[in-house]
Amino acid sequence: MHVRKGDTVMVLSGKNKGQTGTVLFALPETQKVVVDGVNIVKKHVKPSASNTAGGIEERPGALHASKVALVDPETGKPTRVRKQIQDGKKVRVATGSGKVID
Repeated sequence: MHVRKGDTVMVLSGKNKGQTGTVLFALPETQKVVVDGVNIVKKHVKPSASNTAGGIEERPGALHASKVALVDPETGKPTRVRKQIQDGKKVRVATGSGKVID
């Protein structure tokens, strides 16, 4: 996948288009990512030992990875990513500015 945990991304399409946030975790087997503060869904939670009241929680839902683009660290705009080998390591490079992201 082109995004990883901790990356700053921007949503490209859907009801959350234009919002930015950090990737909380990535699910490569389903090609989905969970972005902090984006795609907030309501989850009904049963009472448990840690949460005795239960109730309705708001938490970020998963988005397909194709709907998000990495934010270029130099320009602050969404950019595509290419992979390149530098010093024997594979790194991600922003296509717009050519800056190494990893």
